[in-house]
Amino acid sequence: MCVNESDCRRDGAEILTDDGTGGDDEYSAVASLIIAERDSLRRFVTGLMGRDVHAAEDVLQETLLRALQRVGRLDVHERPVRMWLFRVARNLVVDHRRRDRAVPVGISAADFAGTALEYSGDHAGLVADRSVLLAALDALPPAHREAVVRVHVMDQTGADAAADMGVPRGTVKSRTHHGVRALRAELARRGVNGVAA
Repeated sequence: MCVNESDCRRDGAEILTDDGTGGDDEYSAVASLIIAERDSLRRFVTGLMGRDVHAAEDVLQETLLRALQRVGRLDVHERPVRMWLFRVARNLVVDHRRRDRAVPVGISAADFAGTALEYSGDHAGLVADRSVLLAALDALPPAHREAVVRVHVMDQTGADAAADMGVPRGTVKSRTHHGVRALRAELARRGVNGVAA
């Protein structure tokens, strides 16, 4: 274990044992190095994540967990643990941002609150609303219609829809976005109240 912070800041090879071989002591020493980097890693991740303290803490915990799971496989003689930790943390931040950005934007039930498409308990009105929506969907180009139906009606993920359609995921996102815009414009043209074009 590290007695003081200056012992923990060394590159790791000196902390193992006098002869650099280790064993169980090596495992403990590497784990100590990883834990010793916690505060500097927290500052690094918080700087990258901005004000989202909870997400930064999640990234920090995931980084430390991955490091502790790989203690026996980390080679502190060739590369300092600190470099590896910071690279893993940075990659996790990038993954977190990509995951947040990948949320599809489109039609939800809240978009139709207070409109003619909101279910009022009248089945005749529901049938009429469906026929208007189906006619508006038929007016879309086939590629956009397929993307909108797969993502918003069949509730497929973008990746699943892309695999089924045989196109890249970004193409599905683009077609869904443009399809929803065209669908809103078509519903507004047909006189559906409360739908912005």
